[in-house]
Amino acid sequence: MFQKVEGIVIRTIDYGETNKIVTLLTRELGKISVMARGAKKSSSRLTSVTQLFTYGYFLIQIGKGMGTLQQGEVMSSMKELRQDIFLTAYSSLIVELTDKAVEEKNNNPYLFELLLQTLQHIEEGADGEILMLIYELKLLPVVGVKPSFDQCAICGDSNDFVAFSFSEGGFLCKRCVHKDKYSYQMNETAIKLIRFFYHIDVVRLGKVSVKEENRKQMRHVIDTLYDDYVGMFLKTKRFLKQLDLFKTNE
Repeated sequence: MFQKVEGIVIRTIDYGETNKIVTLLTRELGKISVMARGAKKSSSRLTSVTQLFTYGYFLIQIGKGMGTLQQGEVMSSMKELRQDIFLTAYSSLIVELTDKAVEEKNNNPYLFELLLQTLQHIEEGADGEILMLIYELKLLPVVGVKPSFDQCAICGDSNDFVAFSFSEGGFLCKRCVHKDKYSYQMNETAIKLIRFFYHIDVVRLGKVSVKEENRKQMRHVIDTLYDDYVGMFLKTKRFLKQLDLFKTNE
C-alpha cells in the first residue's frame, strides 16, 4: 500500500553503505520511520528530501515492517538552518526533543503544525534561541509535565510571583516563597516572559527582544524541568552549552 504524507525530517541514521533510516513527523500518521534506499548516494533522487529539517511531501510504501520511502517533493529545504552553527544547534535540539517526546504513529496534528511553524520562523530570521525555548515550554505537557505557571503553586494566588519552586512545580508568590528555601529567585520580566511564551500561538509571535539575564533565567527553569521532571537528556543540549561558553569567551 502506498500513502502520500506531509512531513518534516527530524532524524536520519546511516544504514549500510548507501541507505538511510529516516524519521519523519507527519501530519497524517504522526512520527514514522522509513527506509530510504540509496539515499546516501549523491546521484539518488532521495538525497535532497532526506536532509535533516526538510519539509515536504513523501510517498511511502507501507508494509508489515518498516515502510520504504519511494519518492519525495521538497517544499522547503530549510537551508538557512544548516548555514549558521547556532541556528543548526537550536533547530537540532527542537527536532531531537520532538523525536524523543513522541511515540511512533501517535498522531498529533497540533504538534506537527507547531514544529513546522517554529522551524519556518527560525528560517525567516526570528530569534532562534527564543523559538527553541518557546518550543520546549510547549512540549512540557506532551511529556507529561504541567507546571503551575498561572498561579502560585502553594496558595493558588495569581499575582506577585517572585521565584520558581522545582519541588512544588511552579511559581511562588512573595507570600509563599519562604516555604521553599531552595526556590529559584527570578525577576519580574523573566517570569512574565515564561508565562507569555507558554501560552502564545507561535504564528502570532512578532519580533521579540529578550535581555541575556532573562534568557539565562528562562533556560535555567526549562533545563531543570526537563532534567528533573522528565529525565530527558539531549545531546544537542550539551553542544549548546559548549557554544555558549565559546560565545562568552569571544
